[in-house]
Amino acid sequence: MTALPPVSTEVAAAALDLLPARLRKRLDGAVAKAAGWPVQVVADGLVVRVAEDTEVTLVLSPAGIVADADDAVCSCLLAPACLHRAAVLSSAPLAEPHAEAEHEEVEHEEAEHREADGDESTGPGPEPEAASTTDRTGSPTPEHTRPPTPEQEPQPYPGADGTPGVPAAAHALWEAGTEVLSTGVTGAGAHHRAQLLHAAHSARLAGLHEESATAVRIARHLGAARENDPAFRLAELTDELTGLLDAVRRPGRATAARRDYRPGGPLRLHGLFTEPVVTASGYSGATTHALAPDGTLRTLSDIAPGGPGRAVQAAGSPVPGGCALPLRELGAGGGVILTSPTVSADGRIGGGKQVRSVRASGAEWHEAPLDALWQQPPSAQLAAVLRAPAASPAGGGLLFLDGTLTTDGALAVTRGPVLRLLAPDERPELPYAENLRLLTSYPGLPLRLIGRIRQDRPGGISVLAASWTATDGSEFRADLGLRRLNRAQLPSVVPPSGSMTGTPLVLPVELDLLRRAVDRTVAGGRPVAAADDELPGRLRAAGLTTGADCAHALTEAAAARHHDVLGRLLPTDKDAFATAWLATALYARAAVAALLVAAWTA
Repeated sequence: MTALPPVSTEVAAAALDLLPARLRKRLDGAVAKAAGWPVQVVADGLVVRVAEDTEVTLVLSPAGIVADADDAVCSCLLAPACLHRAAVLSSAPLAEPHAEAEHEEVEHEEAEHREADGDESTGPGPEPEAASTTDRTGSPTPEHTRPPTPEQEPQPYPGADGTPGVPAAAHALWEAGTEVLSTGVTGAGAHHRAQLLHAAHSARLAGLHEESATAVRIARHLGAARENDPAFRLAELTDELTGLLDAVRRPGRATAARRDYRPGGPLRLHGLFTEPVVTASGYSGATTHALAPDGTLRTLSDIAPGGPGRAVQAAGSPVPGGCALPLRELGAGGGVILTSPTVSADGRIGGGKQVRSVRASGAEWHEAPLDALWQQPPSAQLAAVLRAPAASPAGGGLLFLDGTLTTDGALAVTRGPVLRLLAPDERPELPYAENLRLLTSYPGLPLRLIGRIRQDRPGGISVLAASWTATDGSEFRADLGLRRLNRAQLPSVVPPSGSMTGTPLVLPVELDLLRRAVDRTVAGGRPVAAADDELPGRLRAAGLTTGADCAHALTEAAAARHHDVLGRLLPTDKDAFATAWLATALYARAAVAALLVAAWTA
């Protein structure tokens, strides 16, 4: 079986719009069947065989995605408004924003070439006739299904701040988010996914690129939940939905920015570590984190369509510029000097044609300049991470900790709390979990590690890379997601430690119940929130009075139903419910952050 290629958000949303109401109700069942349809690779794309006489052809752009509506063609008589085409496009992963941007750049370059060729010709070409437009099967294409030309493409209404369509696009994102929240994951179907994708496309046209990407990620989470994907995490969906609604709920709060790579001056980098990247959208690869002379972190990546297996292979990709230094070696203690690099505002380094690179000396974690990252107090590092915005710079969420392994497999952090060590990704293709099981079997072993905090499990930290003293006294450094460890790489005799035991950090159980209530609402929708009427009392008894008020407001908003003067039941107020849920989610997030910083400081 061949995996389906990524599909642009616009194409996926348009395919659902074309379906009549009677077919839209059957889409979820058709998507389940589409998982068993055989896929065959052809010269310019793929062919999905639905039946002996029916097939869906997908043509790929140079960026490796299905970027245009007429690149997905079904051979049945109902095409393009058919269930087969919509089911295939709904089953495919959604393309990453950078892939869609790459497609747009290629289209722009081709248009410029066509214009240049036209200038050299003797005269303009013939005008296309609307009535003679056909699709790739030779059948007439209805006027309303053809992609609009740039002149015909509807433009968003201009906003009060002068940015085209920002208020309208933000309102569309709010409406799509509240619909998902009201029905919950269990009730969300093709209609909710299409609404999210439409809102994401409108936001992208209006310049709200970060909010657009968040809406697409929410749509991916809904698809993963529908397919019972083991990688689905309810807490991650809750965070994404909270971030989206919070970003668009107030004028001026939404950000209008896009990641642009700009030419930079010479750059000296010291490698820190390399981590595998596997996304729910069908992309994978590797990212190397490195330290720049000004103390900021930079990243170099190789991300492309593929599964977990590609993530390990991509770590062997060379650093841009021709120095033949693999990303894995740079992250394992290497160094590089880049001339004329392209750098984004958040610290990502691109691979422009002008980039040149040469190998340079690296540094160990206990040597300058890398050692300075571990000298900052853990509580100060945590506070900086929790204050960082959602679109934080490269490496903004990383923590650099020293500690000692305890007898129960936790880490007693130097000048910090006791934390459980968690695997960032539990896929069997990646050795995170296996390596952590081996490391935690050596109580008393001093460790220096790099990880990320997980607010859904505040007593733990996801470990990305670790370093310890080997038997010969040298520093041994391992990227835990790429390299499988064995006992020969660990010291045979563990030095004695005065801190062999410790109790991992635990937050108040009432706050944990509030966080779970927020997650349950996302999972089950409005009815679940209306049924939880005991939590406010428990929170008030524990002294969390603001949390109790938020929980009470959420319960009241979920259960509120009003009647008109004739006694007829009015529609529910989704905005009031979403506002109450958002206030509760933001309070829970802020309370967890404040208690974590206090606990780490103590």
